[in-house]
Amino acid sequence: MFVKNVGRLPLVFVLLAALLLTACMPIQPMESAGEATELTIYSGRNENLVGPLLERYQEVSGVTVNVRYGGTAELAATIMEEGQNSPADVFFGQDAGALGALSLAGRFTQLPAEILDRVDPRFQSGSGDWVGASGRARVFVYNTEMVSMDELPNDIWELTEPQWKGKIGWAPTNGSFQAFVTAVRVLEGEDRAREWLEAMIANDVQIYAKNTPIVEATGRGEVVLGLVNHYYLYRFLAEDPGFQARNHHPSAGDAGAMINVAGVGILDTAKDQAAAEAFVAFLLSDEAQTYFSEQTNEYPLVVGIPTTAEGLLPLTDVNTPDIDLTDLDDLQGTLELLQEVNALQ
Repeated sequence: MFVKNVGRLPLVFVLLAALLLTACMPIQPMESAGEATELTIYSGRNENLVGPLLERYQEVSGVTVNVRYGGTAELAATIMEEGQNSPADVFFGQDAGALGALSLAGRFTQLPAEILDRVDPRFQSGSGDWVGASGRARVFVYNTEMVSMDELPNDIWELTEPQWKGKIGWAPTNGSFQAFVTAVRVLEGEDRAREWLEAMIANDVQIYAKNTPIVEATGRGEVVLGLVNHYYLYRFLAEDPGFQARNHHPSAGDAGAMINVAGVGILDTAKDQAAAEAFVAFLLSDEAQTYFSEQTNEYPLVVGIPTTAEGLLPLTDVNTPDIDLTDLDDLQGTLELLQEVNALQ
């Protein structure tokens, strides 16, 4: 996909040091020399969201970046199946659940303290083998013409009530939704999670492939409310400020208001540990964190980088549940539960 050559060990060590020690300074391209350094990234993050950032990394580092895009859960499963034959150096996932599953399987290597120290401990692995790069809040996106603020539900159980029958959209194949269901399992137990899923299905919840179609359907009134990550709405508002949908942060503090992360880990099949560490450091540089804030409307996770999306509730004001993101590692259990209740066909 990308083509550039650089020297192997000298470049990556210098780049890593530059990113960690002078993160606030612009990153300068380096001269190519000697043997080529390549990095293979399995990205569960959509190319439209992070493609420009990965191209920027190649530009400033000179490293040849090869990216395989796909669903987060799908790519995590692929890495498991490939075992030690996986060509992947880095996994860039869209949720903590898939990251935790790979961590639990022992597929990540330890990250340097200099990298981990740039992010609040609640947004990284407790064992230090993956780290969040950006944050996303679970929200209820709603049609502003079809429901008023005082009618909006404030916990996930209200969604199962009769007045919402056939009016809610979800995306059960989406990695972030699956991490949310895992959070319900952790916070409320397996039986309650099953009960909620079955109640939603009985209430004729509408199925969509991804978050974006849910937001689109909400804006045109196909559904009144959808379960999504907060940042998808801003793409529609950028194109049409009059788009008839807004985000609602439920206030009850259950899994419906969790803050998940998109994050990154270095795989045990990485061919060049230093090059992989340099890439992770880049994602936590001021330049990349500002990109997440300004271009994808996510929450930057490095202190000092402001959010820029208009009307975005500050991270400190979101009433989040008390959950350790490292506890979202049982992705397989969630997939099995979703299949058992026929949420996944």
